[in-house]
Amino acid sequence: MKLLENISIIAGKYFAVWVIGVAAVAFFIPDPFIGLGSYIAILLGVVMFGMGLTLTPVDFKLIAKKPVPVIIGVTTQYVIMPLVALSIAYLLGLPTELAAGLVLLGSVPGGTASNVMVYLAKGNLALSVAMTSLSTMLAPILTPLILLGLAGQWLPIDPVAMFISIIQIIIIPIMLGVFIRKIFPTTVERSTSVVPLISVVAIMVIVAAVVSANVESITTSGVLIFSAVMLHNLIGLGLGYFVALLMNLEESKRRAISIEVGMQNSGLGVALAAAHFGPLAALPNVIAAVWHNISGPILATFWSKKKIYQEQYYQLKETS
Repeated sequence: MKLLENISIIAGKYFAVWVIGVAAVAFFIPDPFIGLGSYIAILLGVVMFGMGLTLTPVDFKLIAKKPVPVIIGVTTQYVIMPLVALSIAYLLGLPTELAAGLVLLGSVPGGTASNVMVYLAKGNLALSVAMTSLSTMLAPILTPLILLGLAGQWLPIDPVAMFISIIQIIIIPIMLGVFIRKIFPTTVERSTSVVPLISVVAIMVIVAAVVSANVESITTSGVLIFSAVMLHNLIGLGLGYFVALLMNLEESKRRAISIEVGMQNSGLGVALAAAHFGPLAALPNVIAAVWHNISGPILATFWSKKKIYQEQYYQLKETS
């Protein structure tokens, strides 16, 4: 078990390197990975089950005790990111499937990797976890409706089928993980250190499956779609921080909201695109899986070196 824990730590620490590496291999040697596409939904379910294993009732208490920052963050995420994606799709003149895939990326909830980035950035981790949890629980309703309103102009959207997919891929595995943790808390606590390894392997397989199926598209549109995903992420990070600043939230919460708004659950985007749109629409989400794990650590490292001078003032203000 100790060996697996050490491997899991290394896997999590160098996640971006592994994702970039497997994407490169799948691009130049696609044949071994072509058949993996049918396992994308199952693999994402495994990742979400792992997320469920790590959740505790404490993670949801913040939503009830101090809901305003959570609501601000989740509202910003579900309003800004789809609209930014739509604007970029028009601005860059993206082909139909790629445009729909980018809007899909903007419409999915926050990813679990954002929690790690917020922790490293000295952001408010409790707020980050609460935002990820709430945005994920709202995804079955909001993601299909947003896509219907914004991406229906490019591709036919079946919101009911997408609702069912998100329930199956996201909600059921998370609830199962929470249930297993409640029944076997000691066993789960001992094994959660291995969860990052399982998640990293699952995401690597997902990336390999989609890249191998889109070699020709990446060759012709790679620079364009990478630019779109990069712009989407950087604008999201910036606007997330700006909204939190306008709402007069303290610095640690600004950092948490910025990262939560800017980083999406790209794995869910890949699964939904593959199931409902086609492999080309999954491409923005695959590139996001790589880029988010480059921009996230860079921003987290920058913020980790900057002290939060305001925090003591806000804490005194809250208690007075």
